[in-house]
Amino acid sequence: MTGQETRGLSTADLAGAAEQPRTEERRDTRSREVSDVDTEVREAQDRGADRNTADRGARTDGAPPLFEGGDVDRFRHRWQEVQTGFVDDPRRAVRDADELVASVISSLAETFAEHKGELEAQWRDGEPATEDLRIALRRYRSFFDQLLGT
Repeated sequence: MTGQETRGLSTADLAGAAEQPRTEERRDTRSREVSDVDTEVREAQDRGADRNTADRGARTDGAPPLFEGGDVDRFRHRWQEVQTGFVDDPRRAVRDADELVASVISSLAETFAEHKGELEAQWRDGEPATEDLRIALRRYRSFFDQLLGT
């Protein structure tokens, strides 16, 4: 604004005019953040659809899956909700993500304990055959590879 334009304006008018670009900057920044999260949500949904298709395929190594199909779907659905919720409440989304990951890890520990219990029950009746041990080792290798994503 030129000197002549500012003569008829109050201090509040001038302060408001000075504040307007900052407000627009904040809106633009927030808009970019929301857009980035939306893009990440869409990409995660696409990856989830790809994984769901792969997860439902038959395992070729005979090892049981880490999670039942319903659990996988439930975890992925919950993750999408958490990620979408980031737009409205980022702090809560991070807390929810932490709780979800803890729940997945707990479920994984339960699954591992069940499989281990099944193996130990098979071996209570005496010394397991070498073939049974070979199969058990293959299952552990598969479990290990799944944990590492290989």
